[in-house]
Amino acid sequence: MTTHYVATVPVKFTDAEGEVRTRFQRVGAMFRNTRTGDGTEFFSLKLDFAVAVQELVMFPPSSKEPQD
Repeated sequence: MTTHYVATVPVKFTDAEGEVRTRFQRVGAMFRNTRTGDGTEFFSLKLDFAVAVQELVMFPPSSKEPQD
């Protein structure tokens, strides 16, 4: 099982032959975690650079949040 995912952003560029190509620049890593109390899963995203924060944590939508 994968312990982490590489977080990337697509960057478009023009190669030597004049073709527009895309490369993926690493910006951090995402980790899958399990809450010890109830066993629910959540993810944490650790960025390689400082923005306003260096870590984001993602949870599945709760029943209180409106669904898109």
